[in-house]
Parts: sequence; C-alpha cells; structure tokens
Amino acid sequence: MSGAARFLRRNGLTLAFGTAFLLTLVGQAFAGCAELNTVLTAADLHPMGCGAYVLTSDFMVDVTENWQSEFLQFFLFVFGTVWLVQRGSPESKPLDRIGRETDEQQKTGAYATPESPRSASAGGLRQTLYSNSLGIVMCLIFLMSWLAQSVTGVVTFNEDQLRQLQDPVGWSTYVRSAEFWNRTLQNWQSELLAVASMVILAVYLRQRGSPESKPVGAAHSATGVEG
Repeated sequence: MSGAARFLRRNGLTLAFGTAFLLTLVGQAFAGCAELNTVLTAADLHPMGCGAYVLTSDFMVDVTENWQSEFLQFFLFVFGTVWLVQRGSPESKPLDRIGRETDEQQKTGAYATPESPRSASAGGLRQTLYSNSLGIVMCLIFLMSWLAQSVTGVVTFNEDQLRQLQDPVGWSTYVRSAEFWNRTLQNWQSELLAVASMVILAVYLRQRGSPESKPVGAAHSATGVEG
C-alpha cells in the first residue's frame, strides 16, 4: 500500500467529514447568496456576487450560529460524561467509573506508559491542562463562535432596523433581545435533543460495525461497551 493510500485509510473519518463540511459550506454560500439576491431584486436593488456575500454579516451570522451550538453540544457532553452515566449506553462509561478516575485508570503520573503523551507524566499545571484540554478547547471554540455570532448578528439586526427607519441598537442591547435568544435557543435545543436521543437510543438499537453502537449481541444493560 502506497504512502498516500495509507494516509487516506488511516484518516478517512476526518477527511470524509472535513470534505463534506467544506462542500456544505460552499453550498450554503451559494444558496444564501441566491436568497439574498431574491430579496435585493424585489427591492429594486443591485444583486450581490457570492464572493462579496461570504464577507457579509448575513452569511457569517448563519455560519457562526450553527458552529457555536455544535461546540456547546460537544463541550457539555465531554464534561458531563465525567460525572453522568446512562445504564446500557455505549456513549456512557461504566457505572462504576463515575468521576475523574484514578491515575492508574487514566495512565497519568507514575502510571504513564512509554507511549503516553509527555504531558500525561509531567505533573503539575501542565498535566492538569492536558487532562482537560479537549473540554477546554471545545469551550473556547464555543465562546469564540458565540461572540462572533453576537457581533455579526447585531450588524444584521441593525441593517434591518435601518431599512425599517428604526434606530440601531448596541451589542449589549442585542444580546439581551428576544431576536438573539430566539435564534440561539433554537440551535441549542436541537443539539441537546440529538445528544439525548443518541444516548438513550443506543441502549436498545444497534449499528453493526460502528464504535458508536454496542455489538449486536450485547445485552441492553451493557454499559460503556462499543462495537
């Protein structure tokens, strides 16, 4: 097997979903541009090119609105599954491992192996940060996406205000508005529903060969077992 083929095989999941992400982002840009141009044409205004459209607040607020809800979902799930379990779900760890677990279980400190990342045996702040790095990064991306959504959202909101000959509002006013929280909570509830559904449905349903499912013959009560 050639080096390129080996790379593709070993990174297929990331490459497939990364490519799908880029394709859907491009598709969203074209579809959003077409929708905006329909509105502009109806108002006897000049249509906008797609290159210009992707730099507008209209495009960015829709993109960042979805990103922040996705990363909120992962942040809550990563930290929540430290302490919360679901009997019978492969998305949960075993019922007897609730909490941060011991150094031996986590292979940190004196229990680190030669293959362990260096930060696992470093101790102190370095090990603490690395031990929580996944959740921290998810949280930071969520916060940055949320901030970007609020900034681009207020620009879009004020554009609509000016079209209607109404006064624009400041950022702090916008993030307390029903407009902002209506958009935000719509996304949050859908992401949280998806996680809750996956956790409980995986107790009773199976997908052969998927690590997100238990083995087909595993008992419904088997917890933390992946196929």
